[in-house]
Amino acid sequence: MQTTATDPKRAPGANLTRIIVATVIGNGFIAYDFTVYSFSAVIIGKLFFPSHNPSASLLLSLATFGAGFVMRPVGAMIIGHIADSRGRKAGLTASLGLMTLSTWLIACVPTYASIGVAATVLMVLARLLQGLASGGEIGPASASLMESAGPARRCSLVSWRGASQGVAAFAAALIGAGLTTTLSAASMHDWGWRVPFVFGGFIGPVGWYLRRHMPGVAFDGGERPRPAGLFARYPRQILYGILMMAAPSVSIYITVFYMPSYLIMTLHRPAAISLLTASFSGLVILVATPLLGHIADRHASRKPIQYVTLVSCLVVTYPAFLALTHGVGDIAALFIILGYVALALNNAGASSVLIMEAFPRAYRAAAMSVIYSFGVTIFGGFSPLIVAWLIGLTHDAMMPAWYLLGAIATTLFGLYRFPAGAPA
Repeated sequence: MQTTATDPKRAPGANLTRIIVATVIGNGFIAYDFTVYSFSAVIIGKLFFPSHNPSASLLLSLATFGAGFVMRPVGAMIIGHIADSRGRKAGLTASLGLMTLSTWLIACVPTYASIGVAATVLMVLARLLQGLASGGEIGPASASLMESAGPARRCSLVSWRGASQGVAAFAAALIGAGLTTTLSAASMHDWGWRVPFVFGGFIGPVGWYLRRHMPGVAFDGGERPRPAGLFARYPRQILYGILMMAAPSVSIYITVFYMPSYLIMTLHRPAAISLLTASFSGLVILVATPLLGHIADRHASRKPIQYVTLVSCLVVTYPAFLALTHGVGDIAALFIILGYVALALNNAGASSVLIMEAFPRAYRAAAMSVIYSFGVTIFGGFSPLIVAWLIGLTHDAMMPAWYLLGAIATTLFGLYRFPAGAPA
């Protein structure tokens, strides 16, 4: 069993603050770097995956983006095991170190025109490293926050991990919008696309330093985790936990990342509304997630608050998209989307704590990482591509709503079947 070397429950001031700041900054940085690649996919496709067919270049770039998702479960198992066997800080510094390395690699690698196929190989390598880092981040970060306080504050503390992803989405959208409006197309193509990665490259070492000096974790001779033991001993928790990731994964990738393209390409709304949607959605997540985490801590059971939000989403999804697709004004559309984001993406604290409390400390970080990474890879990462393809196939602008409803129903089933454990 693991114990905290400097127990933040006995010294809640400086130690708890250091743990929260180090975890949130690092997690936000990793989410930011994983996001900005998607904003630069078109330019990266032209520079590193050249083809006579522009669509082929973009598809190759997006395939590389997808490779990062495929590597997430691998990173979850490797870095999650490090966090369970050597301490949370070891896992957190490993994930952030890998992400910083991959970010600088993307920022600095020469293009295909300069070094040929080596540029393509290095870009793919960078994306694989990003996937490893991102997959291994969630478990150690969530476990570190949860174990920093007693059961009465767990949801509130863990919710800051989700809130940091809102900040990341906001920062990525803001920087992308700023570069697009201030630089010419030629400048963006030549060097402007690298700026978000350079910015992230400077933030990474700061987060790594903070994590390196956060309160450590010691071992007292308890159970030592075995990688295969997680799947052998807790198959039901793993399976239903992955199903629980369907709604949050699909929701963030459709309502935050895909929504700007959907508004412009499918609903023919002005670009200004799409930029505002992407930017303000991050701020809404930042506010709503800790708020619901605080409310969830008032209840001994972690499930009821999740049932409330999921059923509410089930009720409002169809009317919300019906309004978007049937001519509601642009400002009204913005508020509808932000309201939906506030409802659908506020459960990170309660759901993560529910999952982690079902596992002993020796498997907690790896379990959370594996569940999250498989859930995002299976349900979320490719949902924009699938929805866009279905819209093109069926010409039904309501397709995002049907896809979201399916994901919500899947999560409700997983939540119902998930064997909740007693807080430990």
